[in-house]
Amino acid sequence: MKILLVEDDRELNRTLLFQLEKEGFLVDSCFDGEEACYYMQEGLYDLILLDRMLPKMDGIAVLEKIRREGNTVPVILLTALGTLTDKITGLDCGADDYLVKPFAFEELAARIRSIGRRPRRMEEGRKLSFDDISYSPEELRLDGPDGSCSLSRREAALLEAFLRNSGQSLSRQLLLCRVWGPDTDVEEGNLDNYIYFLRRRLKSVGSRIQLKTVRGIGYRMEA
Repeated sequence: MKILLVEDDRELNRTLLFQLEKEGFLVDSCFDGEEACYYMQEGLYDLILLDRMLPKMDGIAVLEKIRREGNTVPVILLTALGTLTDKITGLDCGADDYLVKPFAFEELAARIRSIGRRPRRMEEGRKLSFDDISYSPEELRLDGPDGSCSLSRREAALLEAFLRNSGQSLSRQLLLCRVWGPDTDVEEGNLDNYIYFLRRRLKSVGSRIQLKTVRGIGYRMEA
C-alpha cells in the first residue's frame, strides 16, 4: 500500500513516517495543503493520512478539492478537533475515517488495515481518455481507432492506473499493489504477463499508445 502522509508537525510527521515504513508501507510525506495537492497530481496513492489544520490550505479544503476532481482515494483525517460537529463535517466532506489526536499508532495501523481490506470502487459512468483511446470503467470496455474490446478485471485495473498517471513512470511494486491488492504475494512475472496482455489489447483496437519498460523502475504509458 502506498500512503501520502500530510502532517505539518514535523516531529509527528517524522515519527509516523518511520512507523509506517517499519510496517512495510510505501510513504510520501509533506507538510502543507498545497504540497498535498501537488503530490496527488503527481502520484498514485492507496490512502491519504490528512491533518485537518494545515498551513496554506487546510485539510478540509484539500479533501473537498480532490473529491470535486473525482478522486476516490480513501482519506483518514488526523486532527485535534474532536467534537461531534467536527467529525460530521469531516465525514460529510468526503473523509472515510476520522482519528482524533493524540492517538496510539496501533489504532491508526488497524484503521489503515481496515481500509486496505475494502474493495476499490471504480468510478461508474466516468470514462477515462488518453490520446486515441477511451476506457469505460462501468463496462470494462476499451475503445480505440479500430474498434473496442472487453477487458478482464485485472487488465482494467492496470489500464486505469496508467490512464490516471499517463506519462509517469509507475513502479512495479505500486502496480502490483494496485492490481492484486496491498497484501499480495504475487510474483512480479504476473505483472509482466498482464502488461503483455494489455499491449495486445491496445494493438487490437488500433491504438498507437505504448507501454514503455522503464529499466529499474517499472512501466510508463506514452502516446
